[in-house]
Amino acid sequence: MNVLVTGGTGFIGRWVVGRLLRDGQNVWIVDNLSNSNIENIMEFIAHENLKGLRIMDLKDRESIQELFSNIKFDICYHLGASINVQDSIDDPETTFQNDTIATFFLLEECKKYRVKIVFMSTCMVYDKANNDEGINESSATKPASPYAGSKLAAENMVLSYFFSYGLPAVVLRPFNTYGPFQKTGGEGGVVSIFIHNKLNGKPINIYGDGTQTRDLLYVEDCADFVVEAGYNDLLNGEIINAGNGKDISINELANKISQKQVPIYHIPHIHPQSEIPKLLCNFKKAENVMRWSPKVSIEEGILRTEYWIKRKLSQESDSTNE
Repeated sequence: MNVLVTGGTGFIGRWVVGRLLRDGQNVWIVDNLSNSNIENIMEFIAHENLKGLRIMDLKDRESIQELFSNIKFDICYHLGASINVQDSIDDPETTFQNDTIATFFLLEECKKYRVKIVFMSTCMVYDKANNDEGINESSATKPASPYAGSKLAAENMVLSYFFSYGLPAVVLRPFNTYGPFQKTGGEGGVVSIFIHNKLNGKPINIYGDGTQTRDLLYVEDCADFVVEAGYNDLLNGEIINAGNGKDISINELANKISQKQVPIYHIPHIHPQSEIPKLLCNFKKAENVMRWSPKVSIEEGILRTEYWIKRKLSQESDSTNE
């Protein structure tokens, strides 16, 4: 198939691209590199099935129209987005433009050329989990940040194109994804940031009291979920979760990563109003319809992520010393 991946040089995007290439698909990537870099996909650059890399903004409607008019895509995996919660609170317009308006532009082209769209949303659209059965796809939503609000708005547009025009479309809500190639700074994930600090001998800082929980999904499990959702026509018009099915408090996660090698501090929360106290995924729908379930435990995932960050730090050190 001919497949378009928006945000394909990003953290999850590059794993999705890798899986698609292994599956023998012809892949085109669109990215504006605002939250990623080409180095993330260097191992794929020479792959015969990577047909194109366009550095462009999804809000550039004319360029999107030109791309769709020249290439007959079968599926569009739409991962390109502004993803930082704090940035969305500070500058909601940029997040709305990137996450909602750009999605509308893409939907119009998918409708015109009958291209299936797989929309990457987020678990941040949900309210907290109220019990140990976790959050399922019919659980209450609570857009506690403009990021979550923009994603919910885009979700509804995507589903409206399924119901109004019969456009094949599916909305994905993966939970807290982590692993190699995730940023280790301010816009990174909690696992990568904690590991990076430990390896550099720096304290691990926890926002708030650390009792908030997260359901941590290893990135290769997430990428498999994303790709397979695109292959599965039973999911058209559906919302579907992916997670590990277990939650862990940030305090417990910090202890698991620090191994008492660096101190752990609690600091004031920078956006307490958008904090979700308990995130726990119920992925029974994915299990039943897709036969998908996560393969990598949090312990194994942390080891793999730490190995990758350690190797990256070593390479950076070697290049500095040359």
